[in-house]
Amino acid sequence: MNPSTPFSLSLPDETATAHLMADLALLTGPGDVITLSGDLGAGKTAAARAMIRYLAGDDELEVPSPTFTLAQTYDLPSFPLIHADLYRINDASELEEIGLAPLPEGSVALIEWPERAAEALPADRIDVALSHRPDLGSTARAAEITGYGKAVSTVERLRALRAFLDGSGYGAAKRKRMAGDASTRSYARLIRDDGVFILMNSPKRPDGPAIYDGKSYSAAVHLAEDVKPFVAIANGLRAQGLSAPEIHHADLDAGFLVTEDFGTEGVVEGAPPSPMVERYEAATDMLAALHEQPLPDTLPLTPQVDYAIPPFDTDAMLVEIGLMPEWYLPDRGAALSDTLRAQFVGMWRELLEATLAAAARTWVMRDFHSPNIIWLAGREGIRRVGIIDFQDTVLGPGAYDLVSLLQDARIDVPEQIELNLLARYIKARRTNDANFDAAGFAELYAIMSAQRNTRLLGTFARLNRRDGKPQYLRHQPRLWTYLNRSLAHPALARFRDWYAVNVPPPGV
Repeated sequence: MNPSTPFSLSLPDETATAHLMADLALLTGPGDVITLSGDLGAGKTAAARAMIRYLAGDDELEVPSPTFTLAQTYDLPSFPLIHADLYRINDASELEEIGLAPLPEGSVALIEWPERAAEALPADRIDVALSHRPDLGSTARAAEITGYGKAVSTVERLRALRAFLDGSGYGAAKRKRMAGDASTRSYARLIRDDGVFILMNSPKRPDGPAIYDGKSYSAAVHLAEDVKPFVAIANGLRAQGLSAPEIHHADLDAGFLVTEDFGTEGVVEGAPPSPMVERYEAATDMLAALHEQPLPDTLPLTPQVDYAIPPFDTDAMLVEIGLMPEWYLPDRGAALSDTLRAQFVGMWRELLEATLAAAARTWVMRDFHSPNIIWLAGREGIRRVGIIDFQDTVLGPGAYDLVSLLQDARIDVPEQIELNLLARYIKARRTNDANFDAAGFAELYAIMSAQRNTRLLGTFARLNRRDGKPQYLRHQPRLWTYLNRSLAHPALARFRDWYAVNVPPPGV
């Protein structure tokens, strides 16, 4: 692949350099290589320092030049980073001695003076060439950014991001790193005199190859593959009187948004974290209020375009739970035979077809749990519940989101709190609908719990083995506890027996 067309920028001061490196950091991840070239004093170390401080979330972090150490490693929140200076390298063979041949797997590499070992550079890399611009001031620089190999697309996306920020009036805003999630999206806070805003980078990308009847996993289970569902659902939730972020600026095709910032106040407390009951009650009330409303199947996206909310149908749910035999069971040394796999799919298909045919459909946000709920103390009632993750919304049983909340995959929700809040939800629904079937909803809740936790055991195994994210494995014992709570329901007796024989618990 030919190099990208160089992307040139004028950097009038160190703040502008810091903004560039923060924007580049937003688009890079483990395995990426960024080379910094230019003459002595061109600002290579200053650029590297800006990027490392941004990724560390620490503007005061000590980042010395690696001229004498040759390489310095930083264990950053998202991934390790190695900062190298090759000025004193005489031959590419010396790279092995300083741990740069091969480059550490799963790290980002920032390499100054790359021309000293040009033949050893990876084919996929980004080069930032810096030069003095004395005509603009003593600290002014020019930057020419070029992508090589697979990084060509990253540089083109950087060009589009810079145009979006400049066009929407946020080019001069201070950037502050935000933690990412399990998706391909990344985020930053944009800080200006008039407030703080969220920048979302949401590249269009399917989740995996087309191996599910010709569809990627994300298409098969109706996950958002671009930013358009987020915008449509955000506007739809606010139209229902709920607290979803306001969209201030959007590039729907490129996948960039500037949104309202809800802050960081959550709904859990302590170490280890546990539910703040009053806030969980408000979240439960919010779901009950949403689910009792007649909701549209389509929402306006632009004045000319509507967004159709996809159905959470049997086929989608079966693909989801298929992650258990595909990823979790092999990890436990319990891969299913063809006969057992057919049993697994067959009993789930029979249950889900009957369940979904009988259940009322509503908006199902799918990941309505503590990491995605922000407490808005300045608002009232259920509007205190700020919702920030809903782009994967589908039409399905409302019990699913209640399971997401009350069987939080990332924190322990004591069983008594779960039962109290389940009863609270049912009471709220019956208050406004005397015909609401409490026993039927409790059964539906158990079935959705079994489906969701089966899927999550496989999802977290996949995040570990495919995506190199072992931190999710620590949640599997919790999922196992939730799963066994739901399997205790009489409607799932057949599943309880089958799982007891064929599904071993997570490792410890």
